[in-house]
Amino acid sequence: MNVRALTLSLMLAGMATAVSAQPYTKAQYAADTKQAATRYAEDKKLCAEESSSSARMQCQRDAKTEYDKALAAAKADLKNAGAKPAACNDCGRVVAVNVVEKKGEGSAVGVIAGGVAGALLGNQVGGGSGRKLATIAGAAGGAYAGNKVEEHVKTTKAWNVKVQYDNGTQGEFSFDKDPGYANGDLVRSANGTIVRR
Repeated sequence: MNVRALTLSLMLAGMATAVSAQPYTKAQYAADTKQAATRYAEDKKLCAEESSSSARMQCQRDAKTEYDKALAAAKADLKNAGAKPAACNDCGRVVAVNVVEKKGEGSAVGVIAGGVAGALLGNQVGGGSGRKLATIAGAAGGAYAGNKVEEHVKTTKAWNVKVQYDNGTQGEFSFDKDPGYANGDLVRSANGTIVRR
């Protein structure tokens, strides 16, 4: 029965060590080896309470095996803590987000509509040759104004996101809508754009 208690306690201690998500340090290694040595000493005391010599010997062998496993696991964790993860060539950090206005382009529609409106208004002014000059001036002014109004209506915003990759290169991505990125966000390239990582 003491062997079961011994095995159960060692298994629980091993699981608790494996679950910890913090980086494994030399201080943690020292604490784990000290804990394993303490548990081994306690287990040897439990083994001494066994009634038969064969049960005591088996208990001591089991305790020593579990102690050795705990030390080996602590050494492996310490060794793995020094290993660096594989580099991600597509990974980086957002270093700038700029909102820019893309100026719209005027088309013939704006020019024609503005010219017609200007000509109609110009035709309302004056009489005789003055009316003709006002119609021509109204058409020219209306065409210019119509072009500018159309440019303004077609103006859009773009979000330019600059990324500094882990390998030292830089990239810039443009979005028609606010992508929600901020300086310092961790991203990676995927299919010609960037996504959070």
